[in-house]
Amino acid sequence: MFVLATTVVLVIGGVALALWLARVLERILAARNAEVDGRLEAITETMDRRLGELDLKVDRRMEHASAQTNAIHKQLGAVGQATEQLAEQAKGLRELQQILRPPKARGGFGELLLANLLADRLPPTAYALQYGFEGGERVDAAIVVDRIVPIDSKFPLDNFERMVGAENDIERQQFEKLFARDVKGHVDAIAAKYIRPDEGTYDFAFMYLPSEAIYYELACGKTGALLEYANGKRVLPVSPTTLTAYLQVIVLGLKGLQIEQHAEEVMAYVAQLRTDFGKFKEDFELVGTHLDRAQKKFVESEKRFGKFETKLDQAAEAPAELPAEAHELPRAVDAA
Repeated sequence: MFVLATTVVLVIGGVALALWLARVLERILAARNAEVDGRLEAITETMDRRLGELDLKVDRRMEHASAQTNAIHKQLGAVGQATEQLAEQAKGLRELQQILRPPKARGGFGELLLANLLADRLPPTAYALQYGFEGGERVDAAIVVDRIVPIDSKFPLDNFERMVGAENDIERQQFEKLFARDVKGHVDAIAAKYIRPDEGTYDFAFMYLPSEAIYYELACGKTGALLEYANGKRVLPVSPTTLTAYLQVIVLGLKGLQIEQHAEEVMAYVAQLRTDFGKFKEDFELVGTHLDRAQKKFVESEKRFGKFETKLDQAAEAPAELPAEAHELPRAVDAA
């Protein structure tokens, strides 16, 4: 019986212990679950916040990318327009090249460029277009300063283009000789027809080349001997750039001439003023002489008048004994 009772007590104690342990474990698990839930909620809030910030950053990046894309599209559109404009200009240049193929058309184009350059840099009175000489020759333009500077426009393009586009050295040398022949022919013609000191020109003339490339080839290329040949003939090749520099020097010279002319006019005016002042001085001295004489006559008349007044006073005091001088009248005052 005791054993059974002990066993029952132990069983009951074990059950009670088990129930207590179950409650303790339940409380521990509940606390742990609450802690885990709190942590999960905090983690969830943190994740939500970070996801929200990430969404905002992504939206901003998308907006920035969209703006950049739009800007790129605009730039591409501008590049496309510029490409179209370049294509139109290239087309225009090709058409201009075709137009300038005939030598007369090139000559007219060069004369037009020369006229525009002169009009931009010089006053109308300092140059003349199609200037004529006594023999009937006409130069494209002439700068008129102290003497005449002839300017003739030349455009040796054909053999220059062939020389530049040559596929080998042999062809290039061949076209170099032809280009040199063209240039020498132009130089000789200008030297013979337009350098005329007896008709008021300087002993040199300008050969205007509208193309900088042609001028560079003539002055600095392998055909550089052409420049020496032209200088020997007193013909100075010029491009738009170099002619502009020459014209600026001429403009400075014209300003100096204007200053000199104004100075001569001022000196002539001063000389006229000096002459007028001399005449005025003579008149002034003559008036001074007359005034000096008038003053002397006035002093003399004043003295006589004083004497006469004294005699009148004496006559008033003793009328019965008037002296003979009392009957004399004062003489008239001489005019100045």
